[in-house]
Amino acid sequence: MKHSAFLTAMLFVLSLPMHAGKTFTSTSDRAKVFQAQKVKPVKEALGSVVTLYPSQTFQTMDGFGAAVTGSSCYNLMQMKPADRKAFLQRTFSPKKGLGFSYIRISIGCSDFSLSEFTCCDTPGIEHFAPTSEDLDYVIPILKEILAINPKILILGSPWTCPRWMKVNNLEELKPFNSWTSGQLNPRYYQDYAEYFVRWIHAFEEKGVPIHAITIQNEPLNRGNSASLFMGWQEQQTFIAEAIGPAFQKASLKTKIYAFDHNYNYDRMPEQQQYPLRVYDNEKAAGFLSGAAYHNYGGNRRELLRIGKERPDKELIFTETSIGMWNDGRNLQKRLIEDMREVALGTVLNGCRAVIVWNLMLDTERGPYRPGGCSTCYGAVDIDRNDWRTITLNSHYYIIGHLSCVIKPGAVRIGTSDMPENGLMYGAFRNPDGSLACVVLNETETEKAISITADGEKYINLNIPARAVCSAIW
Repeated sequence: MKHSAFLTAMLFVLSLPMHAGKTFTSTSDRAKVFQAQKVKPVKEALGSVVTLYPSQTFQTMDGFGAAVTGSSCYNLMQMKPADRKAFLQRTFSPKKGLGFSYIRISIGCSDFSLSEFTCCDTPGIEHFAPTSEDLDYVIPILKEILAINPKILILGSPWTCPRWMKVNNLEELKPFNSWTSGQLNPRYYQDYAEYFVRWIHAFEEKGVPIHAITIQNEPLNRGNSASLFMGWQEQQTFIAEAIGPAFQKASLKTKIYAFDHNYNYDRMPEQQQYPLRVYDNEKAAGFLSGAAYHNYGGNRRELLRIGKERPDKELIFTETSIGMWNDGRNLQKRLIEDMREVALGTVLNGCRAVIVWNLMLDTERGPYRPGGCSTCYGAVDIDRNDWRTITLNSHYYIIGHLSCVIKPGAVRIGTSDMPENGLMYGAFRNPDGSLACVVLNETETEKAISITADGEKYINLNIPARAVCSAIW
C-alpha cells in the first residue's frame, strides 16, 4: 500500500481530542493502519480480563524512534519542503502525529552515509570540524525535527575513530590507515575523548542538544564499511581514563552507554557479558549510565540477565534492521515478529528506549556505502520517481504503536498474566497520570480483552487477528 493519502488521514485521527481515551489499531494485512477510535471505561468486562497494577513499577521509559542517518537525511532533503514537513510532523509531533521521541545519529560516517569521513580526518585534534554532510543534511533535518518536538532525545554513535588514530593491533601498534577494522591507539585516548567533547559542543552550538552517546557502534564487528574493534578491556580503560574524565572536565551531562552490539557478543568467548566486565572497574562504571544492545545475534533474554546482575544500570535497544534477508517488506510476517522481538520484547526485558535503524531509505535501499548493507529497508521507503510516495514498513508501525501512547517519562507497571495464548502486552503509567497498554495479537482470530486497574471499570478492546492495538486512557 502506498501511504501519501493515508498519512493525511492519520494526521487527522491522531489529533482527535483525548476525552476518555483512544485506541490505535494496525493489522498485518494493512486493512487498518493506526486506525483511531475513542474509548472510555465502562462497568462491564466484555472479554478476558487483564488487571493492571500501577503500584508495581519497573523501568522509566526514555522514548522510541529511529536512526536519522546521512542517507535518511539525504532522502528527506529530496522531498518538497511542504511534503517533508508533513511527514516529519506525522512522525515526530507528540500532539499531531505518532510522537517518535528518540533519534540515533552517527558521529562521523556510518554505512548509511554519503561518503566515508570523520570530523577530524587531518591528523591533530586541533583540526576537528563538522563536515559538509553534517552541516548540509543531518543538522538541518534535526533542527526541523526539533522545531516539531523540542524534547526529542538524540543519541550519537561512532562507526570509527579517525584513521590516524588507528593501529593494526595493540601488540604491534602499526599505523592502520583503513576505514574498516583496526583498533584505537592508546596513545590517542585523550585526543579521541576530546573528539567526543568537541562533537557534542559543535552540535549544541548549532542548536542540536545531544542526550547520550555510545562509545562505539558494534565494537566487535570488524567488517562494516566503517568500523573499529574495541574489546571490553579497551572500552573499560578508555571510559575510566579518558572519555569519562573528559566529560567531567567539560561539565557535560551527556549520558554514556557501553557496548552497543549483539546479544550473543558475536559468539566471542572472551567478550561474553561485555557490559558487566566494563562495570567491574568502579571508575568506568561510575561514568556509565548503562549499556546498549542490537539484535543481529543471540536472544533478548540476555537483557534480563544483564539487568538482573546490574539493576543500577540502564538498558537501551539501539539498532535492528529489516531487509531482503528477513522478508523485510512482508508486513504479514514482520509486524508480528518485530512487535514480539523488538518493540514489546525489549521493553518487557527492561529497556528504557527502543530505536530501529534507518528512518527513511529510497526504493533502491539507499543511498548506502560499498561494504555496508545493500539489502536493508528503511522504517519507511520513499519512491525515487517522485520523492513523495512513501511506503510504511514494519519498523514504522512498531515504533509508532509504542510512541503514540507511551510518553517519555512513563513508567512500566505490573500486570496480571495474559489469560489467552498468542497475546503479548505491556502496560504503562504516563507522567500525566494516564494509563497505556500495547497489545499484540499473534493469532488468526479476533480477541476480546478487558483491561482494568481497579476491578470496577474496564477498557474493552477487540483486537483483530494478527494485529497490534495501542490504548491510552
